[in-house]
Amino acid sequence: MTSESIRKLFEQVRTGKLSPDDAVQRLRHLPFEDLGFAKVDHDRALRAGMPEVMFGQGKTPAQLAEIFSRLARHEGNLLATRVTKEQFAAIKKKVRRVQYRELARAVVLQRDKKKYGKGVIAVVSAGTSDIPVAEEAVVTAEIMGNDVEHLYDVGVAGIHRLLANRGTLMRARVVIVCAGMEGALPSVVGGLVGVPVIAVPTSVGYGAAFKGVAALLGMMNSCASNVSVVNIDNGFGAGYVAALINRL
Repeated sequence: MTSESIRKLFEQVRTGKLSPDDAVQRLRHLPFEDLGFAKVDHDRALRAGMPEVMFGQGKTPAQLAEIFSRLARHEGNLLATRVTKEQFAAIKKKVRRVQYRELARAVVLQRDKKKYGKGVIAVVSAGTSDIPVAEEAVVTAEIMGNDVEHLYDVGVAGIHRLLANRGTLMRARVVIVCAGMEGALPSVVGGLVGVPVIAVPTSVGYGAAFKGVAALLGMMNSCASNVSVVNIDNGFGAGYVAALINRL
């Protein structure tokens, strides 16, 4: 629940449209609801501004569907990441309005169309192989109420492709850069813009890339002072932090 939804609830009680007992019934699962296999955090939106985001990997379709449906009983947008088609089918049976963003492997339920971000978030991928991670960042930032623009396949092997789209970078209040291999692109972007750059190392690359470790270390050693780094393949984390920065 959000502060606005609780305020509306109190107003309904004050005006007699809702009984105190009914209000208590609606609030009875704050701060969390214990399902046995999961403790659903209904208080997350009130504390953090965004309802609990579900991580699908490792959960059964039935578990994820139940968690999603319980959260869907309250207001706000919902997001589940790393979701399989089988898990999505189970969620769809319980919550009809959900959508599956296949490339991002994400399930979204968008009910709040309000824009909370003050500007544009730009999401950049070095290569086409990095796009799934970039799309996870895009979906996350969008569901949190931001305008998002993306630049795909503009890595350092053909830096003219990035420079040809410099206008998008200049418009952004925050830039997310997803790159595998040696992970050089965030440093290049960091040298071009005066806003926060969130670097996302991806697990793309040959053996010595060590499934993203080489890119991670390269990004953490960036000489561009405006670059910070999230975990390997963590497009969600980058999108979430970028959305919070864009609200400031």
